Amino acid sequence: MTLAINAWGLPPSERYSSLAERFRPLFANIRAGALEREITCTLPYEQIGWLKEARFGALRVPKEFGGFGATLPELFGLLIELSAADSNITQALRGHFALVEDILNTRIPGRREKWLPRFATGQIAGNAWTELDSTLQGFSSRVSRDGDGAYLNGTKFYTTGSAFADWIHVGCVNDNDEPISAIIHRHARGVTVADDWDGFGQTLTASGTTVFDHAPLEWDDVAPEEDRFNYSPAFYQLVILSALAGVGRAAADEVAGAVARRNRTYSHAAATQAGADPQVLQIVGRIQGAAFGAGAIVLKAAEALQDAYDTARRGDAREKEAVALAELQAAQAQTVVSGLVLDATALIFDALGASAVRRGAGLDRHWRNARTLASHNPRIYKDRIVGDYAVNGTPPPPQWTVGSA
Repeated sequence: MTLAINAWGLPPSERYSSLAERFRPLFANIRAGALEREITCTLPYEQIGWLKEARFGALRVPKEFGGFGATLPELFGLLIELSAADSNITQALRGHFALVEDILNTRIPGRREKWLPRFATGQIAGNAWTELDSTLQGFSSRVSRDGDGAYLNGTKFYTTGSAFADWIHVGCVNDNDEPISAIIHRHARGVTVADDWDGFGQTLTASGTTVFDHAPLEWDDVAPEEDRFNYSPAFYQLVILSALAGVGRAAADEVAGAVARRNRTYSHAAATQAGADPQVLQIVGRIQGAAFGAGAIVLKAAEALQDAYDTARRGDAREKEAVALAELQAAQAQTVVSGLVLDATALIFDALGASAVRRGAGLDRHWRNARTLASHNPRIYKDRIVGDYAVNGTPPPPQWTVGSA
């Protein structure tokens, strides 16, 4: 008898299942076309449109502003489920959910009241922070004041999700070279988004170049760097890890299905059917266990993020400690989760024959996507940071930057 159960563990809250049921039919539809989109290089405009219509981007928006009021563990649970359907879409929404956290934690009067209702309707934001010509000291993109308004000039790379978005959240400087962030309309005059991302994985995230050429924005949509939510490094990393955990689940499901359907075997195999071969079943079980472990670690780290959010909202004296612990848990999770999923997505091919490497099967996309996701915020530094804390009590570094030294 086959057990019709979910082997991924208990949900992160009692209400999680009722919240998830709203989106699971969409996840199923997204998953149904994921392989074809990968093969044909079709960006998921339609699929992200479904999520916008269902107001998926309003998960963290409080109920009093028209959102769902999801906790951070609930959010990351749903992001893992979405990633199992298509990890490209989770990464494309990474900047949006980070901006929502910014707005939830803002200390600027009127900012929450302006933006949270917009997100509650389903509007989403893209991301434009990285520059190929930036330095560790700051951005070259600049916002200049113009009367009651402002304009933005600059070129950004890795502007993940901006092609699908209504708004773009941009890291830049003001005319005094002070670090700031700005929110600009995706279709404002002078904003050009190019799909020129050429990575071998996560190919459908629209992570290419965006150019801002004297693009207008409202001055009150500019915020100083210190207004950013203080657990942002851990949050950004955990979105990537949720995408990795989802890749692991997708790989586990696909290899199990492929083995169950497989009729061909080898004369020297341990059974006449792949589904009864103990060596093949061992491989499938290892992949399943890796996917389970990855998801469990992400959800545990999400609890630390929730604590950081709660202490910040309360003005708790523990805030600094809670943020440091969230960052340490995200750093610990990063190397373990990426290792689990990279190994699992490579093991797929040991459970199947040479036909598994055919392009039409698309099984290579899981490793390619995992390898690309695992390259974000290099994991080689995270064990050192954790070890330095464990041995010397050194707190993790605050918000880091990337660029030439």
